[in-house]
Amino acid sequence: MIDEEENLRTISEINEKIKRGDVVVLTAEEMIKLVESSGLEVAAKEVDVVTTGTFGAMCSSGVFLNFGHSDPPIKMTRCWLNDVPVYKGLAAVDGYLGASSISETRGIEYGGGHVIEDLVSGKEVVLRAESYGTDCYPRRHIETVITIDDLNQAVLVNPRNCYQRYDAATNSSDRVLYTYMGTLLPNYGNVTFSGAGQLNPLCKDPNYETIGFGTRIFLGGGIGYIVGEGTQHSPESGYGTLMVKGDLKQMSSRYLRGASFHRYGPTLYVGIGIPIPIINIRVAKSAAMKDDEIFVNIRDFAVPSRPDLRPVVKRVSYAELRSGKVYLGDKSVPSSSLSSYKMAREISEVLKKWISEGMFLLTEPLEPLPRKGRLKPLEIKRRELKVGDIMSRNVIMAKPTDDVKSAAAKIIEKGIDHLPVIDDEGKLIGIVTSWDLAKAIAYNKSRLEEIMTRKVITAFENESIDVVVRRMAQHNISGVPVVDRMNRVIGILTTDDISRKIVGGRNVI
Repeated sequence: MIDEEENLRTISEINEKIKRGDVVVLTAEEMIKLVESSGLEVAAKEVDVVTTGTFGAMCSSGVFLNFGHSDPPIKMTRCWLNDVPVYKGLAAVDGYLGASSISETRGIEYGGGHVIEDLVSGKEVVLRAESYGTDCYPRRHIETVITIDDLNQAVLVNPRNCYQRYDAATNSSDRVLYTYMGTLLPNYGNVTFSGAGQLNPLCKDPNYETIGFGTRIFLGGGIGYIVGEGTQHSPESGYGTLMVKGDLKQMSSRYLRGASFHRYGPTLYVGIGIPIPIINIRVAKSAAMKDDEIFVNIRDFAVPSRPDLRPVVKRVSYAELRSGKVYLGDKSVPSSSLSSYKMAREISEVLKKWISEGMFLLTEPLEPLPRKGRLKPLEIKRRELKVGDIMSRNVIMAKPTDDVKSAAAKIIEKGIDHLPVIDDEGKLIGIVTSWDLAKAIAYNKSRLEEIMTRKVITAFENESIDVVVRRMAQHNISGVPVVDRMNRVIGILTTDDISRKIVGGRNVI
């Protein structure tokens, strides 16, 4: 029995085998099959390298660009490529184009990710820039077209890519949600997920024994490097990430694709492949992990909380997610991937070919990725306006059996526009507005239960005002009952309440 700590081979030894042409390379899928057929120890002794791959939306991606100097020169203070803003808090003709930057003319259907794909494809891109003018940079405006070949440097630097795991998403509410996890249908209508599971690089080396600062990787169809842990790297909770860089000029639009999530915004699909040198039995074991051994949470995106506070509906394996359906209770819910397993497989095959043909040598990490630490939330240290600060607590209510005329009299007498309807236990079952009463009179209805809206949009006392305002705007309503956890009405919040107490975005209470 081989000790898990026992060294099987070094990266230097593997590189010598690559140069000689006798290296043994398998994709992660092939490694799984070999372990199943021959056992872990046989596979660990036989295989030198396992290749991985992932191809998914990576919003924290972008490219540093150097445009070169025009004559007369310009110190660009504002810059656009195809009307997509480029960050210009840099030197005169340097800029950073983020994948999720939004076109000022085409909106969220076109953004930085699309511009990056256009550049990699060799297309002409319109460059426009402005300046306040200086003695050494007198030009104030420039507009021209460029291709990637016109740029001095185009360096893809992605602050956060290649999540080790990524929570799946569903939606318990009664309306469609448009999110970074795609379109989520109401009433648990679907589940979406991301990541390549058993092909995913950080799932194959979860202890970061072979992946670290300086690791050479497949990036966007070219060669790139890991330059550190990614933003939001949270290794203790199993959510590691990578920061990567590479020369955009060496990449391919097959592995860099601009995209936009419907009613959410633009992103960039990035292809990444990482070689896993089988240096010991422990790495061999993790490199052979299967989809049914890799688990993620399905979270309810109907709750407008930060990601880690959204309720966990179920914990599932990638095998279940990839099967096309997930059981939530006794309900069969369709599941679909936002990333491409087919492309991830292709990337692992391409990387295998590069290594086998001596075109790609492995690198020893200069430093391991951090193995300690958890993601910290952004704490709101100033007092934030809540629904309870603004809502009216003196709520006029009605019963479903009340007649329309008495309800209309209440609304006129109290000068209100919203009348919550409650049952005998005081729980909210409907709502009536002055517009409903007008319709009731027009159609000769007599009781509130005939006209009340039964699916009521509500709020909780401790919710942030901006969250509830957005909810009201989405449903085109001017007020919401405020309920407790037992669905009893404790207040009401209207647009009049908000406009009276918040002036020009400034809290005046």
